Amino acid sequence: MKLCGDNLFGSVRMEALKRWRAGWGYPTTLLCIYGFFSTVKPIEPFLIPYLTGPDKNLTVEKVTNEIFPVWTYSYLAVLVPVFLLTDWLRYKPVVVFQCINLFVTTAMLLWLQGVAAMQAMQFAYAVVTASEVAYFSYIYSIVELKHYRKATSYCRSVQLLGYTVGSVLGQLLVSFNLMSYNNILVLTLVLISIALVTSLFLPMPQRSMFFHRSQERHETGNVEEMDAQGDGEMAESPEEPVRTRSCSQVLIQLWRDFIQCYSTRELLYWSVWWALATCGYNQTTNYVQVLWQHVEPSQNFTVYNGGVEAVSNLFGAVTAYGIGFTQVDWAQWGELALGSFSGLGAAALFTMTFTANIWACYAGYIVFKCLYMLLITIAMFQIATELSMERYALIFGANNFGALVLQTIITAVVVDGRGLGLGIIPQFITYGSYFSAIAVIFFLRGVYTIMRVRQSHRDSTTAEEPPSLKDSDTCPEQRL
Repeated sequence: MKLCGDNLFGSVRMEALKRWRAGWGYPTTLLCIYGFFSTVKPIEPFLIPYLTGPDKNLTVEKVTNEIFPVWTYSYLAVLVPVFLLTDWLRYKPVVVFQCINLFVTTAMLLWLQGVAAMQAMQFAYAVVTASEVAYFSYIYSIVELKHYRKATSYCRSVQLLGYTVGSVLGQLLVSFNLMSYNNILVLTLVLISIALVTSLFLPMPQRSMFFHRSQERHETGNVEEMDAQGDGEMAESPEEPVRTRSCSQVLIQLWRDFIQCYSTRELLYWSVWWALATCGYNQTTNYVQVLWQHVEPSQNFTVYNGGVEAVSNLFGAVTAYGIGFTQVDWAQWGELALGSFSGLGAAALFTMTFTANIWACYAGYIVFKCLYMLLITIAMFQIATELSMERYALIFGANNFGALVLQTIITAVVVDGRGLGLGIIPQFITYGSYFSAIAVIFFLRGVYTIMRVRQSHRDSTTAEEPPSLKDSDTCPEQRL
């Protein structure tokens, strides 16, 4: 009897495991494991001290003006091809490829020397960054649409946790002299290896957002129809045949959607802010460690880099999360908020630039990062409310591409040694002025929007007045 009971229990457990693997929980769990171990990077807050220290023996000028710009140029060059290739290959191969490139990037950083080698490392990391689109797109292709919001929140939260753990871990290892920078990189390779092995077990999607769409979704485009499907099943059920489209068909459809989306004035304004602000944010975060080293040139400042990154990530996440509980008409007040908070971001940048106190510089960075996370969350929400998932993905990619084009221009003119090759203080003066211009433009636009909405409200109220009230405004002679 005991043997029969054990067999029955084993059968039930195997059946439950099969149901779990057939549902949305299995790929989401694997992707979360991958997302965590691929984002734990304890060396990242100390990259400038590592490159300019005895291990690599590079000057700050070479790192700033010759090495870091390669990432921006390479990212721009590979972003669109990787975006299309990701969808055509149905995501999983690109997730694995991203992890392999991350391993290669870390290995190059550890074992190679010289400016040329570090420039090659930056190119490899640009491919890693461009492949990030596969991480969240994979969820869309393998999970039912009604579970997509929850699965996405899990994956984003795990990524944030990975960045935070990496910053705290790096802080502890450096502060207590538990590991050298080289040993920290070896530890990072181990963590990336875990992520790589995990990625190999991800199920292979049968459909994608553009090239391999389900026939039903292609013909109807009805999201609610997908929401009505059975619970716990993956999106690519046998009842939904997949229709493969050619590259020309995809490009034509993308162009039509692009034109139609950006013909909406409100969406265009939010997208312009998205591109402008993301450009300035990326430029700031890329070079902020150089500024910290300028403000506090002694090696003592490196003790706090990881902690500052961890705190800024945590506060940024809390700020963005809190937006979901606010009751604000962002269609009316959003542009004014973009202008006002962008102005505060500019003030934070100027504080970072002109202060001689490293703690004030750290505080300015935390404020700047929180403000950006707050505003980009509002922008994403406003844009996503009126778009299908495919069009939102297109706008997301187009806005980030626009930001990257602007960032490339700024890098070539301001940072690159073949351009102006400015020092770090003039650079951050430029970034502060840049956000000041954004603030003025959107503040004025926000004031105009509020005035227009209120005028429209007054006009509609006047038009809805009863005829008797309108007649009472006429003179006695007219009434007689």
